[in-house]
Amino acid sequence: MSDASIGTTAPGGGRPLAGGAAADLPLASSDRGQRPYIQRFGPVERLTHAIMVLSFFGLVITGVPLHFSHAPWAATMMGLLGGVGAAGAIHRFFGVMTFGYFFLHLGMLATRFLSAPDKKAFLLGPRSMVPQPKDLEDVVGMFRWFVGKGPRPRFDRYSYMEKFDYWAVFWGIAIIGGSGLLLWFPIFFSRFLPGWMFNVATIVHGDEALLAMGFIFTIHFFNSNLRPEKFPIDVVMFTGRARAEYIEEEHPLEYERELKAGRLQALEVPAPSRASYLWSLTLGFIAIATGLTLTGLVIYAVLQ
Repeated sequence: MSDASIGTTAPGGGRPLAGGAAADLPLASSDRGQRPYIQRFGPVERLTHAIMVLSFFGLVITGVPLHFSHAPWAATMMGLLGGVGAAGAIHRFFGVMTFGYFFLHLGMLATRFLSAPDKKAFLLGPRSMVPQPKDLEDVVGMFRWFVGKGPRPRFDRYSYMEKFDYWAVFWGIAIIGGSGLLLWFPIFFSRFLPGWMFNVATIVHGDEALLAMGFIFTIHFFNSNLRPEKFPIDVVMFTGRARAEYIEEEHPLEYERELKAGRLQALEVPAPSRASYLWSLTLGFIAIATGLTLTGLVIYAVLQ
């Protein structure tokens, strides 16, 4: 598949006209290449992800020092947050934010489903986040590829790992959010629930949150940013756009489908501005550094 299949080049065969500011600092894997940029995520998806990042870090930073209150660094963190009372208020604020984006997302999905002309395609089509048999095949194929027993699976718009990340939020809201509500409003819920439920909620809330933190800061960070193909960072979720080479490599089935249908040119967008690109890099590196630091502090506390 030649570079000439999409995009245009500058007169005289120079670099593509879609080069843009980000090409000068190709740290992000989504910006490496010479072909035009392709729109991957819209403003709604990007804004939702940004709110998720903000609320998740807010919850982790205010919750971890309480969960590991015996650790030598916990008192320092709690002091920087303004004390236990202030940390609790901040924690609940980000909890409300989490429920807010979650239910807004559900409302958006319901609206899109009701207005979709083909509801089956909406649920089971290539742009759907619903797990399908191919995802299981890709999981098996990936393990075979790991040990050199087969080719690397070719993903569509969303890989099985991206779908797992997506559905993990539903699990987290139900388990962590539900138990958090019990702890926030114990008097109200004690009218309907036995006392032992609050003891269970205390354990579940902390341990499930720790599991979510460990997953996001290790597996998710590695898969999305730190694996060799993407190192040191991938900002496509912040800028919403990526080079055609990135789409072809990471999501070849989607790339080939759009190319065959003649829709790639319609998806071409300008390169991200220097300001937005540098802002995305800054936020991304801060998030990765903060997450890895918190993971290190937790490991240190566990080993004490």
